[in-house]
Amino acid sequence: MSSAARDSVAVSAASNAILSVEQVSYAYASNSAQAPLFTLEAMSLQARAGEIVAILGPNACGKSTLLNLIAGVLAPLSGRVLLDGFVTHTMPPRARAQRIAMVQQESQLLFPSRAWEFVMQGRHPYGRSLRFENEEDVVVARNALAQVGAEHLTDRRMDKISGGEKQRVILARALAQQPAMLLLDEPTLHLDIAAQVDLLDALRRLASVSRYIVVVVTHELNLAAEYADQVALLQRGRCLRVGPPSSVYQRELLEQVFQTPLTVETGPSGRPHVNVWSGKSTERS
Repeated sequence: MSSAARDSVAVSAASNAILSVEQVSYAYASNSAQAPLFTLEAMSLQARAGEIVAILGPNACGKSTLLNLIAGVLAPLSGRVLLDGFVTHTMPPRARAQRIAMVQQESQLLFPSRAWEFVMQGRHPYGRSLRFENEEDVVVARNALAQVGAEHLTDRRMDKISGGEKQRVILARALAQQPAMLLLDEPTLHLDIAAQVDLLDALRRLASVSRYIVVVVTHELNLAAEYADQVALLQRGRCLRVGPPSSVYQRELLEQVFQTPLTVETGPSGRPHVNVWSGKSTERS
């Protein structure tokens, strides 16, 4: 395979992607004739290639539901989600997996595979589930590992690497799908601060340089403020505001959502920084 061909198969289809969430709502039905157990009220947002969107809110506010609607895993009660003009939940599963890669909160290891074998699982949407990889698969997988700085983990077993290293390999598997959009549910969960920043740096680079749309569910207010282009703030199934962090991070609004006293300042980067406080003491959120 020529170097030009190698480059072409290593590049995702993300360069001009557009995500449009149009008045999407959802309801989980209860087992009785009473009201639904949970309702996500109609909301809208748009994102383009190169942008990071953070979905914020307390537990059980609808963050993961919204992410699954965007992924096409759930069909909305009303409205629609479009990726490049295609309704995500009606796309054939293989076509959807070639356009949308989702990293779940907990990625189970069914067996202690090497990192290389784990990343190669991302090539399944492009062929039979059980087959030997071809040269194109190898190039794409190597490129995916390189994009997240995990080439040195190729021969390491997944159950023998750190949490931060594991998240990088999981992200590489998603990149091996060559998607236009990356969806991540609490990717920094269980990671220390250094690993959290390392992962968000990688996502920022992937969005800016490789032109992915990146949508992240997170509880990390300050990391979202630092890295996201847009923030969707949810509370009890309602989207209270969508916009850049500077417009969403208003003290009264955040106190309403998170039910705790806090202050919002401008950090060294010029972006909002939240301090949660109790009495006279303050701490970073």
